[in-house]
Amino acid sequence: MRREDEECDEEVQVRRNKQNIAAAMVAAMVSQPTKEQSQWGGSIVGRSYKPRNRVMSYANLMNNYFNPNSVYTEEDFRRCFRMRRHVFERLLRDVQQVNPYFRQKLNRAGRPGFSPHQKVTIALRMMTYDSSADSMDETHGMSESTCLNTLQQFCDTIVQVHKDEYLREPNQEDLNRLIRKAENRGFPGMIGSLDCMHWDWKNCPTGW
Repeated sequence: MRREDEECDEEVQVRRNKQNIAAAMVAAMVSQPTKEQSQWGGSIVGRSYKPRNRVMSYANLMNNYFNPNSVYTEEDFRRCFRMRRHVFERLLRDVQQVNPYFRQKLNRAGRPGFSPHQKVTIALRMMTYDSSADSMDETHGMSESTCLNTLQQFCDTIVQVHKDEYLREPNQEDLNRLIRKAENRGFPGMIGSLDCMHWDWKNCPTGW
C-alpha cells in the first residue's frame, strides 16, 4: 500500500514538473518578440503616444546651430560637434542623397518624422560623446529604438559613401603628404604614432 502511494506521488510530481516546464516555455514565448511582433512597435495609430514634441526639438536645434544668427557661434559648433559646420552639412547632404531614411517623411501614425538635421545630429552625438539612446530621448525627444536605428543607418551609409576615399590604406601619395605635414610641425620621418626615443626630454624619469 505504501509503495503504491509512493508511485502515485511520484507520478503526480512528474506531471507537475511537466506542467511547470510547459508553463515556463509559454511564458518565454510570449515575452520574446517574434518576427511579426518587433520589440518596439514604433508610431502606430491607436497605440499610447508620448508627446515628445519633436517639432519643438527641431526648432531649438536649428535656432541653436543652423539658422542665420544662431545662438552658438562657429567655434561653439566645432566644439560641440567635433567638426566644422561645413563638414556637418556635407555629411548631411551625402546621407540624404544615398539613403532615403534621412529624408523627412510621415511616420506610420501620420505625423511628420524627424528631420535630417535631427537624425544626423543624434547619430554624431551618440558616437562623439558615447551617449546612450536613453539620453537622446531626454534631450532630443527621440525614442531608444529610433536612436539605435538612426545610428546604424548613419554608420552604414557613411561606410558606403566614403569607404573608397577615407576607409582605405594610404597610398604613396598619402604617405608623402603626411610626412611633409609632420616635418612642417617638427617631426621628420613620422607616420602614425610618435616615436619619441630620439628626443631629449629634461624631465624624463630616471627609470626610463
